[in-house]
Amino acid sequence: KKKWCKRSWHSRLASGSHPVPDHDLPPRIRDHQQLQLRHRVARILSRLLSAAMAAASFLLSPRVTLPLRRGSRLLVSCSATSSSSSSDAAGGVGFQGRVGFQGRVGFLGLGIMGAPMASNLMKAGCDITVWNRTKSKCDPLLSLGAKFESSPARVASSCDVTFAMLADPESAFEVACGANGAAEGMAAGKGYVDVSTVDDATSKLIGKRITSTGASFLEAPVSGSKKPAEDGLLIFLTAGDESLYKRVAPLLDVMGKSRFYLGDVGNGAAMKLVVNMVMGSMMVSFAEGLLLSEKVGLDPNTVVEVALREQV
Repeated sequence: KKKWCKRSWHSRLASGSHPVPDHDLPPRIRDHQQLQLRHRVARILSRLLSAAMAAASFLLSPRVTLPLRRGSRLLVSCSATSSSSSSDAAGGVGFQGRVGFQGRVGFLGLGIMGAPMASNLMKAGCDITVWNRTKSKCDPLLSLGAKFESSPARVASSCDVTFAMLADPESAFEVACGANGAAEGMAAGKGYVDVSTVDDATSKLIGKRITSTGASFLEAPVSGSKKPAEDGLLIFLTAGDESLYKRVAPLLDVMGKSRFYLGDVGNGAAMKLVVNMVMGSMMVSFAEGLLLSEKVGLDPNTVVEVALREQV
């Protein structure tokens, strides 16, 4: 009887001739359908974000005069849209070989975002030294040839440029400015690039501590999640030392599809806040649309399919 019921459910679902109400579906099948719906919604939100960032790229282009914050100058690079096929072209993990950067690169924080970002730098031929609070998370990169140091200070001391991708403002500050933090290994000629998402006040505190050592500081929060990080398709919202921005541009192009220079430290964090607000508004609007579709008798799954096929 159980086998017959299972075949019956699947045949009804596959044929579509006898729709099955959600509340009558077996939990396993219902959960699977909900997961598929979430994946479709995620694809729509990703397309909406890409459209929003494309619009921002156009509106904030140097060809357009806009009232930016005092001291800000906007430099935009959208490397992933380049049609160049030469070996020097950047953007995405398809790029292999030596990246146009001379020196050793440190990477602090190998979580959901940091690990694929550091991995892409290694694939591009960079000399990488890593650190993570849980050392076992370094093992995949160590197996690929990365070096390990026992503290952020030792990483910064042994590298020319150090990236940090930490989970929250407290962690970002502690790793940069705490005991055995990266600042203790900084010196003139070195650079520190914080790609964590933090508030502007924390970013300014980290920048002040790093620059007090004579080193350069760049904040560079990213727009994008795990999959864009794996594919090398992040968007970098940078602010701080412009010479450091130009110096690490080849590294940013390996990890991302576009980068923006926004001027003074704090502007990158502010831009990330604006982007998150836009994304939040999109999610709320889309959720309202799905609810409205149910109330007027439309199938939410069909609404999602229609939205996926719409030109954004």
